[in-house]
Amino acid sequence: MNLLNFRHHQYTRAGSGHDVPMWLKVSFTALAVVVFVAYWDYYGPENYLWFSDIALFALVPALWLGNRLIASTMAIAVLIPEIVWTLDFITLSYFSVLANYMFEAERALHIRVLSGKFHLALPPVLIYMLYKFGYGRRGFALQCLVALIVLPVTYLVSDPEANINWAFGSGEAQDMINPWLYLLLLWFAMVVIIYLPIGYANAS
Repeated sequence: MNLLNFRHHQYTRAGSGHDVPMWLKVSFTALAVVVFVAYWDYYGPENYLWFSDIALFALVPALWLGNRLIASTMAIAVLIPEIVWTLDFITLSYFSVLANYMFEAERALHIRVLSGKFHLALPPVLIYMLYKFGYGRRGFALQCLVALIVLPVTYLVSDPEANINWAFGSGEAQDMINPWLYLLLLWFAMVVIIYLPIGYANAS
């Protein structure tokens, strides 16, 4: 069976989080609350525009309610990037640049610890939810729409130096093409490289 295919798993209590262990719901919710408070103080609210942060907070109601659509949408959004982040972290940022900030001594230790906890938690929790709830095909279209909204908002309200979601450039701010054209190309790249693999694997 395709490891990315969760289409045929059916949640027997659709619309309820009854079968999700209480310890998982409580601990994940507590992690999300602590991250929310700490990040607000350290980074400011614009940091919540990161797709990984959106996924962290969105999965809280998904866990409690057993919401297949939210779980599927967030899996489309971040499952592949979070797996890459994990590989990057355990290889000390050798694999890519996604987790290199985790090794910056000037960044507050408690922020790096919290970041590590939630980034490492996302892939197994997402996979568990997809297995438990099943995959909802509407998640692909919904995440494409979410990204189409989040990327322009990120560009308009966040600091270019933070380069949240790479909305200002690939790795660093770019000035080679029109920024709105760049955002459109970035959205298209996300759809093709990140969203389609999971969406396609669960299409049938």
